[in-house]
Amino acid sequence: MKSILVVIPALNEEATLREVILGVWRSLPEADILVVNDGSTDATETISRSQGVILLNHPYNMGIGATMQTGFLYALEAGYEMVVQIDGDGQHNPESLPALIQPILEKKCNLVIGSRYLSEEGFKSTLPRRLGIRFFTCLVRALTGKRVTDPTSGFRALDRKVIELFSEEYPSDYPEVEALVSAHKHGLTFQEVQTTMRHRQGGISSIGIWSAFYYMVKVSLSISVGFFRRTK
Repeated sequence: MKSILVVIPALNEEATLREVILGVWRSLPEADILVVNDGSTDATETISRSQGVILLNHPYNMGIGATMQTGFLYALEAGYEMVVQIDGDGQHNPESLPALIQPILEKKCNLVIGSRYLSEEGFKSTLPRRLGIRFFTCLVRALTGKRVTDPTSGFRALDRKVIELFSEEYPSDYPEVEALVSAHKHGLTFQEVQTTMRHRQGGISSIGIWSAFYYMVKVSLSISVGFFRRTK
């Protein structure tokens, strides 16, 4: 089996993608890199090809859930033991990758979340995001019994068991929180590690006051339905 696949979901990330790829290679030179291009209309595909990474293209924008599931399916079929998810917009610092994967290597858990908030001096996000994160922290704790300080973080590492689960079922929209509840429901374990994150290096965030409210309502309903549905 192959060891580590770093999956970079990318939608119009021409301003930052090259530096993210180079940063991953500096921190995890042993890893393979897969860019899943989610229907970008800029130079994302061209940059990916120029860097020599594995590239999969969606014919149109399918959303982050489908983009990551494409990565999980590729990892499953190619026989990787671990997948690392890192965003293409430069927010996730590749220097944190060794700390992110360490609990998986030590077999302490099945899934690791890179948290911005384990340290009191951590990342300072916008008010809508802070409200959403606080809400989902309470929801995840109520459903799993575990406190997660950064449940919406998309900076993650997961082992083969989680790859298999997420290849079969993965939320289509705003998947991060729901995926944690699903992993717990299937008997898989997760923990957080402190990671450094930066402000978005390119593009514009889609999370405002109203989108944050929609996010909370939609994900809460989806989690509730999934949690009380029988496991196969």
